[in-house]
Order: sequence, then structure tokens, then C-alpha cells
Amino acid sequence: MPRVYKSIKEKLANPKIIHLIGTNAKGTTGRFLASALYKRGFSVGHYTSPHILEFNERVWLDGSDASDEVLQEAHTKLQNILKKEDSDALSYFEYTTLLASIVFSSCEYVVMEAGLGGEHDATAVFDKFLTLVTPIAYDHQAFLGESIKEIATTKLRAIQNSAILATQSSEVYSVAKDLALKNSLDIRKYQEYLDTEDEQKIQIIAQELKLASYLVDNLSLSIAALKFLGIKYATDDFNGARLFGRLSRLDDNIIVDVGHNPLAAQAIKEALSPKKYVLVYNSYKDKDHEQILKILKPILNSVELIDINDNRAQTFEVLKRTLNELEIKYTKFKRVDKDTSYLVFGSFSVVEAFIKSYKEWKNEI
Repeated sequence: MPRVYKSIKEKLANPKIIHLIGTNAKGTTGRFLASALYKRGFSVGHYTSPHILEFNERVWLDGSDASDEVLQEAHTKLQNILKKEDSDALSYFEYTTLLASIVFSSCEYVVMEAGLGGEHDATAVFDKFLTLVTPIAYDHQAFLGESIKEIATTKLRAIQNSAILATQSSEVYSVAKDLALKNSLDIRKYQEYLDTEDEQKIQIIAQELKLASYLVDNLSLSIAALKFLGIKYATDDFNGARLFGRLSRLDDNIIVDVGHNPLAAQAIKEALSPKKYVLVYNSYKDKDHEQILKILKPILNSVELIDINDNRAQTFEVLKRTLNELEIKYTKFKRVDKDTSYLVFGSFSVVEAFIKSYKEWKNEI
């Protein structure tokens, strides 16, 4: 990706890029920020991943997902400036990252969310005006490292100049401090940018949007970014900024969340406790499903295992063994019961599979 990007860099626009790295909360933090910038009158792009139902969800431009026509036009332009061998060499995520940069060519600001990495991520090749670091925790260890220190180092090495940190563990703060000294970086905690007026506004926004505590943290990080940029904001700039799939209510009795690691599970438990739910669940083989289920157990009545069409999915046999060990009742998911409260959680694939099944069920009644 760096070589290919370098070969076409002069043909791409150069907006102010705000890079989002971290383990959780990148999507919602990015959407809060992009929405506020758009409400303030700027042309803004937000690149996020993965998508739930349609690819267009990844490329948000000035208030809405990019249309098929806009994406097709960008694809044609990108093919015209890429050598065929370079186009063929790019991964799916690398190509879509460049595609998004074409869509955002007229933007003043681009909020660009990293995939699973940091310094080696496709999004890291661009010149960044600012980096936002959402909470860093264990995830994708095979790619990022086996310890928080290794994971944080890999992610934080993507910082070029300035960065704002969400609340982190002491290990992450230590890595950030070392990198700041070594590379002359300006890395600060988000609290350093917020004053009493900001805190009051955050509480008003949180009440109006009925935000869970972890979403309030994401909102606070986005507002710290606005303060860094010197951009004034109003409380209603965040109306409609919620990103679907992040503690979203699909129906009166159904909550969906695309989280897929212990940190996300802990945030969900704190947000939904003490109410009890039936968990619709599946997991990828590289995820710590045992720890996730252990964290969620206090808010579960039972678990319903749902099929996902992905060869990375954990087998039902392994999941059932874990559920038996944790003494959690389980069945296979078949259909929605309108009198049951559901929490759909486990990954984008789980939410996608559930929504497709749910739509079929709704069409039947």
C-alpha cells in the first residue's frame, strides 16, 4: 500500500485528515465528529468499516452514505490512475481506502478510521492533521501483539504530529509518553481540551440522545477534537449522529451492537444492567468468546446461537462447551419472539445475519 499510494499521491486531493486508531469506539467517535463538522458548514467525509448490510455504509459524505453512482464514478477514476498490476496487488481494504479518498476529493475534512491496525494499516499512509486514539485493549493479537504494550506501540506509531487520547490504561499512557518524547509528538489526554462549559454541553447532548456511558466517552473525544481544531459547536450539532449498530434499538425488544471483544462486552454490560436479555451470539475463532460470555453472563437469561456465513466463525460445538462450563442456558436461534428482550452481539456478521432473519420474520407477520 505505501508504494502504490506514493505512486499516485500527487493525483489525490489533500484534505485535513483526522485519523482514528484504537480498539473500540472508532466508528461512533468518528461519526460524532464528522456530523458536527458537517453541521458547522464544512464538507466532510467519514470512512468507517466494516459495513453491516451495504458497502455504501463505509463511505459517508456530507450527511449520508455515498450513492452507488458516486462510488462507481470514484472507481472509474481510481482505475484510470492506477497501474493494473498495482490495482491487482491491493487488498480489498486497501483498494476501498483509496476509493474513499477519491470520493472525498472535494472535502475540507476527512475523518478516517483505521481497520484493525495502526502503523501498518492502509489508512496510515495519508498525511494526518490529527490522530484520535480510542480505548486500546486486547484484540487481533495475531497481527498487533500479545501484550497491551505491543498492541499500543503498533497502533500509536501511526501518529505523525498531534494526537488526543481517550481514557486509557496506564500501559497505553506509558507507551504514548515514550513515543512523544522519542518522536517529538504532541500527545495529550482529551480532558486537557475540555472546560466546564464543555462538560455541561456533553451532559445536555447525552441526555437528549440518551447515550450510554461509553458513548458519552466517545462524544467527549470528538468534542476535544473540535476544540483542538478551534471550531465552536452547539449541542444540536450531534443530532442524528448515532452510527447504527452501536447499542442501536432495532425494535422495542431488540438491541444490536457490533462489538466483538471483552472491552465492548464490559461496556455493554454496564450500559444495560440490571435488565436481562436473550443473547443472540456467535464468534470468530480468534476472539476470546469465553471471556466475552463470562462478562455478559450477569445480564443474560440465555443464549441463542446464530449461524453466520463465514469460515472464520467458531464452531457451535466449541461455543456450546463454553456455555456449559459457564452454566448458561442455550439453544439455536430460529426466530424472534415479540415478547422476549434480545441483545444481538458478537460481530458485524452476527448483526447482519440477525437483521436478514428479522426482516424475513417481519415480512411473514
